[in-house]
Amino acid sequence: MLRQTAFGIALSTLVLASGFMTIAIPGKSSTQKNTQSQQSFNTSSQTETASLNFQSTSLEKSVFEQINKYRLDHHLSRLKWNASMTRQARMHSQDMAKGIVPFSHQGFEERVQAIPIPYSSAAENVAFNTGYSNPAKQAVIGWLHSPGHLRNIRGRYNLTGIGVATNDKGEVYLTQIFLNSR
Repeated sequence: MLRQTAFGIALSTLVLASGFMTIAIPGKSSTQKNTQSQQSFNTSSQTETASLNFQSTSLEKSVFEQINKYRLDHHLSRLKWNASMTRQARMHSQDMAKGIVPFSHQGFEERVQAIPIPYSSAAENVAFNTGYSNPAKQAVIGWLHSPGHLRNIRGRYNLTGIGVATNDKGEVYLTQIFLNSR
């Protein structure tokens, strides 16, 4: 059994960056233009692009459903999906997958400022994994077992956006942004 466990760990990797949270200044809203790179995800054909987009969208939806299930099971309100937040989360995941930015919360303030929604607080969870058949499930499991990430999941937020990107190495990057809108 020990051998199988060691083999599984060698083939499957899950890395979590510490949950990042910020409390915005009262009266502050995120209305600045996005200055982050908006390069598209490059693939060798339209079919591959459609397949990757479909897979990423499915993974995003899976994370959304798992997080809301957890919140409901713990008597917390459901988060609402927000397209602007999802766009920012996707761009960050894509930038990490391409190596434009390191696996981190780098640029978090800029991502939140690019979302045209007044808010009182914001947070972000990121995950990176490879070798799992269900990378969304693994990311959520990792977040739920990490105090900082769990604090964000359980936080007083009402909106979320989730972005997933993969690269040609099979690495999967996930970003979830949380906002408490006013």
